This record gives sequence, structure tokens and C-alpha cells, in this order.
Amino acid sequence: MNVIVYDINTITELPDGCRMVELEDIFRESDVVSLHCPLTPQTENLVNTERLSLMKPTAYLINTSRGPLIDEQALTDALNNDKIAGAGVDVLSTEPAAKDNPLLTAKNCHITPHIAWATRAARERLLKVTVDNVAAFIAGKPQNVVNGVKS
Repeated sequence: MNVIVYDINTITELPDGCRMVELEDIFRESDVVSLHCPLTPQTENLVNTERLSLMKPTAYLINTSRGPLIDEQALTDALNNDKIAGAGVDVLSTEPAAKDNPLLTAKNCHITPHIAWATRAARERLLKVTVDNVAAFIAGKPQNVVNGVKS
């Protein structure tokens, strides 16, 4: 697999086998575009009609970040007009999904809940860590402190 990366902050060190490119090149060259970024004024509607038009008709878009990164009507149009092959999202611009969200009826759009972390094993680990943290606090030995202050 060839991995290409765009980072607004221009990371200086990439893992072996990765190549830094311009944002438009991500959409133009990729078979799969996977979004991993926060929602900021710069990233809102990052995926829009113009960028979707750069994608290969065989390409897929994945968004597990924030819903408003995507112009949902533009993505719906691209999917329904076979401009891209498909999309997988676990976030939408409004949650719960508005009944008139166009992605709900778009071709080849798979929408899943934004709870991939919530497997049984992950929830069991979360509860164990929570119980351990409370027990350690009661014992006067706080652990996993996030405010930087240890008592």
C-alpha cells in the first residue's frame, strides 16, 4: 500500500513508506481517503463538491472524525451520480441524524454509530480502570491524574 498524507501542521517526521502531499493530491491520487482531523474553521466542509470531483470514480471516502468535515449534500450527489464508489461514515453533521439528511438515502453510503471504541472488551477495560482509579484515590495514591497535581 502506498500511503500519502496531508497535514495542515506539516508534520516533520513520517513513518517509513509514507509520503507528504498537497491536500488536492490526497483526493486526486487516493483509492481510499480517510479523514482523521478535528473540526475547525479550516476543516469544516473540507470535503466539498470541488474536492469530491477530484476523486477517482473507484475511490472511497471514510469519515470517523467529525460530521461537518463533509458537505453532506455534495457527498450525496457524488455517490448518487457515481462520481465516487462509496462512503463509510460513523459521524454526521447533526446527531442523531436528521430525518432529511441526504446521506441516509445515498447510494453506497454506509453509516454506522460513532461507537467503535465501545466493544465489550473496551467497556470492561474502561470500568476496570475506573474502579482501580477510585480505589487508588481512596487509598491516598491517585493514579492516572490528568490535572497534573498529585496528592
